[in-house]
Amino acid sequence: MKILVPIKRVIDYNVKVRVKADHSGVELANVKMAMNPFCEIAVEQALRIKEAGQAEEVVVASVGPAQAQETLRTGLAMGADRGIHVQASEDAQVEPLAVAKILKAVAEKENPGLILMGKQAIDGDNNQTGQMLSALLCWSLATFVSKLTLEGATAKATREVDGGLENLTLKMPAVVTVDLRLNEPRYASLPNIMKAKKKPMDALTPDELGVDITPRLRVVKVTEPPARKAGVIVADVAELVRKLKEEAKVI
Repeated sequence: MKILVPIKRVIDYNVKVRVKADHSGVELANVKMAMNPFCEIAVEQALRIKEAGQAEEVVVASVGPAQAQETLRTGLAMGADRGIHVQASEDAQVEPLAVAKILKAVAEKENPGLILMGKQAIDGDNNQTGQMLSALLCWSLATFVSKLTLEGATAKATREVDGGLENLTLKMPAVVTVDLRLNEPRYASLPNIMKAKKKPMDALTPDELGVDITPRLRVVKVTEPPARKAGVIVADVAELVRKLKEEAKVI
């Protein structure tokens, strides 16, 4: 079985995001970028499945500018076998539906038995691509998965829901989006980083895959959230209740 893992290049989660002066978006120039943390978890799970002898190949794929190849090399250094880079310009706003259509075309070329991906990216926080991809492919779907086991032609997934945990049995092929508690990703060793430079990476374009990535949405304005106001110390519970009722008007 082959496992396809879509990954995304995002601003490193340790970096404070800054809004551009013209409020057209967030500042990406001279900003440290990294693989989306949920994507790292998906790569790690795919590698564990391969190491358990349940998969023969792990393929990582990314949609983005030339710099996305660095993110793909990170996945290859972790242990993935091959990379696929779908080229898009630096300023292109590739929306979730367009990404899902691209991944559908890639899946039809690669014919994986399982697509593992992060539940969402930490930049847009859309949480849409996995669901859209499953619908386009007409494949089984499990989202927010915190435990995953494969048993022949089926997959058993435990997903996190508002009321607790939900257990699902999926018929393969399937799309699975992963949550934080599924695993802890490994660090890429220096020898593996060097080996990753020699691993194959295919280059494709949306046009070659027959996908139009023209945005359907327009960003009007991006602003920073308002600064948090200082707290107030109250003398007793009665004063707290009065302030919540009369000033905050929440009760």
